[in-house]
Amino acid sequence: MTTASIAVVAGDGIGQEVMPAAIRCVDAVTAHYDLSLDWREYDWGSDFYRRTGAMMPVDGIEQLSKHDAIFLGAVGTPDIPDTETLWGLLIPIRREFQQYVNLRPARTLPGLTPILRADQPIDMVIVRENNEGEYSEIGGRYARGTEAEAAIQEAVFTRTGITRVARFAADLAVTRRGSLTSATKSNGIVHTMPFWDEVVAGVVDEVAADHPGLTLRNVLVDALAAALVLRPWDFDVIVASNLLGDILSDLASAITGSIGVAPSANLNPPRRYPSMFEPVHGSAPDIAGQGIANPIGQIWSGALMLDHLGQPRAAAHLVAAFEQALADGVRTRDLGGTAGTEEFVTAVLANIDRVGPTLDAQQEERQP
Repeated sequence: MTTASIAVVAGDGIGQEVMPAAIRCVDAVTAHYDLSLDWREYDWGSDFYRRTGAMMPVDGIEQLSKHDAIFLGAVGTPDIPDTETLWGLLIPIRREFQQYVNLRPARTLPGLTPILRADQPIDMVIVRENNEGEYSEIGGRYARGTEAEAAIQEAVFTRTGITRVARFAADLAVTRRGSLTSATKSNGIVHTMPFWDEVVAGVVDEVAADHPGLTLRNVLVDALAAALVLRPWDFDVIVASNLLGDILSDLASAITGSIGVAPSANLNPPRRYPSMFEPVHGSAPDIAGQGIANPIGQIWSGALMLDHLGQPRAAAHLVAAFEQALADGVRTRDLGGTAGTEEFVTAVLANIDRVGPTLDAQQEERQP
């Protein structure tokens, strides 16, 4: 039996509801496999900030470094600026642990009413650069409070940063349909974006030398946003800078049905540090405490975590279980249904036992 240590930060708002729901589902599926998860809960977030003036303790990163992975719920509350909540918890974790890949799948799920065309299923992955780019700390404010006040924010793009995320995206595309799209704005941003284009193209040329079926499209981000609305099924893997990837991944998840279903993985591919798994949705304070939050984003993030921990079959099992719940018509309100969080989780737990034999049969069919 393999044991993995998982740091749990439920955070704020609906994070407090979807986190325990997801943990129940993850534990139920790992009981079928050679894996035991040791959950360690940390009460960090906005309540911790109100008590201490910080989102996590000064040795928070050191504490998290002892774990194999981090499972995060949601961070943010209306009464505390995002500059405190995000830059005090989420962003330091991403940067200190060099989680330079933010992986965000978006695809059509069973049983959901398509927003676009039912005969054209969506299946894409957005690979977002997660450590630099537009989300830089370099800059400041000049002449605060006066008519001359100005704000300067510097974007930082390094060859190392672009190369490593582009290579991850290209390698991922090779395992899928072989199509990589690079989001850019090199017609208007004259230094960083042309540099991005050059480095991405060089990486893809190197990968394509061993995998000639790999193709690259450079698409201006405004045109890409329009294309994602009009023809999202045309896209396979999209690689984008920190800001552009953040925006495009929210758009992609909304197209597939709801941002409430979208998972993400903050990865340190060399595995020198723990990776972090979290839903794309925020803390949703407007519905917190009502028992109606959609737990799919958190559950699917748990599946990404299982895959990262070397348990791809357990991950597929968990995804199949929540997909079956959707196919059976069990949906939360954001998906047009009436189920609450607990009702949906109950359906997933029941399906974990139901879909297991089916997955085993499919696995046997694939054996040579």
